[in-house]
Amino acid sequence: MRKKVAFVSGHFNVVHPGHLRLFRFAKECCDYLIVGVESDQVAGDAAHLPQDIRIEGVQSNIWVDDVILIDNSVSQTINELKPDIVIKGKEFETRLNKEEKEITKYGGKLVFSSGETLFSSLDLLKKEFFEKNTNSLNIPSKYLERHNITKPSILKTIKNFSNLNVCVIGDLIIDEYITCQPLGMSQEEPTIVVTPIDQVKFIGGAGIVAAHAVGLGANVDFISVVGNDFSKDFAKKKLTEFGVTHQLFIDESRPTTLKQRYRCSGKSMLRVSHLHQNPISIELQNQIFNFLEFNIEKYDLIVFSDFNYGVLPQKLVDKIVNLGKANNIFLVADSQSSSQVGDISRFKEMSLITPTEREANLAIKNQDSGIVILAEDLRKITNSKNILLKLGAEGLLIHAEDENDTNKWLNDQLPALNNSPKDVSGAGDSLLITSSMALCTGANIWESAYLGSLAAAIQVSRVGNTPLKLDELIEEIQK
Repeated sequence: MRKKVAFVSGHFNVVHPGHLRLFRFAKECCDYLIVGVESDQVAGDAAHLPQDIRIEGVQSNIWVDDVILIDNSVSQTINELKPDIVIKGKEFETRLNKEEKEITKYGGKLVFSSGETLFSSLDLLKKEFFEKNTNSLNIPSKYLERHNITKPSILKTIKNFSNLNVCVIGDLIIDEYITCQPLGMSQEEPTIVVTPIDQVKFIGGAGIVAAHAVGLGANVDFISVVGNDFSKDFAKKKLTEFGVTHQLFIDESRPTTLKQRYRCSGKSMLRVSHLHQNPISIELQNQIFNFLEFNIEKYDLIVFSDFNYGVLPQKLVDKIVNLGKANNIFLVADSQSSSQVGDISRFKEMSLITPTEREANLAIKNQDSGIVILAEDLRKITNSKNILLKLGAEGLLIHAEDENDTNKWLNDQLPALNNSPKDVSGAGDSLLITSSMALCTGANIWESAYLGSLAAAIQVSRVGNTPLKLDELIEEIQK
């Protein structure tokens, strides 16, 4: 089926709120929005800025799919493009519109609208997705002193990330944030009424773990299972943009996991998840294992990023663990249980696991123990070398094997480094991959936990899953 195309044209010296409303309205009318910017020659004295700058201003708008330069008449451009809809501001409705003749010839439609005023502040709302604020980060000086962690040692560790070959395996999730504008209270029932004004999608789940690893400098293979749908296409496009080498196995019986968050005034109102939680088939398990077995010799680190949506059945996990151990691969795992039920204890003999306190309680079936006892009981069940127990706003409990005496276990607490998070949903993923990579390069658990906490503090300073960058870590360390 052919896409419905809309066309808007103008000088666009400054893309102001009126243009934003018009673009938004135009995009709602079509599948593909083309905006024509009149060249310096065509615009003449009406062009107050060079055409390249004016084009760049329009290209930065989220609703515009394509920008073209108009170097002849608007009517001639419309005749060449033949868009289904041409949209002009409401002020042109009572004027003579020369392009109407060309539009009528091929059966197009001329529409007049200036959009709705409620969209004018959308760019301000969108800043929370793309601007981070790390001014409130705390540096745990006493912790750094206790473990003799210095700036040169940290910088040396993260520069070694580029030497790592990492395999991330787990559930791919697409996170969609739908920004809404409140309209008021329903007259039929006591319900707040909102209207969606913008949608932004991010790679989430194990996919963002892989993207973080690439952003921090590692070479990465990402393995997951997806449905045969638009979310799969979005995932492949974004993973490619991020530089993540991906092997996505298609399961026709399930959708690609999509989580929608409806937000209003900077707060989440509702979450809707589109997913299946049934384990993948034996056939898919064998395909994944065969891929891993063929490539195992090149990996330094395997990361299980488990969201309990069926990609990592127990038999597959056990086979991969045995394969990794046989090839002396560094193994780490996280198994999230927020709205779903998981079990971190099913990942045995890991070098690192990173559960929340609730996830640890679920694993050992004990709600009464203190956190140190909780971590020790979990260690005994899993035979893990290191545990980072996530305590939310209270930070981390680090439960680690004593390098000098493997029969002794050491504990320390690292406070949360960001007291003003915008979106905490990505904290665990950034902690997992950064701490794992640091450990794998030879850093001790104390330095690794600090680097993971610093990465998490950066990640929660913005809304949505944006891949970490090595420069961001270096910038905060230099501060």
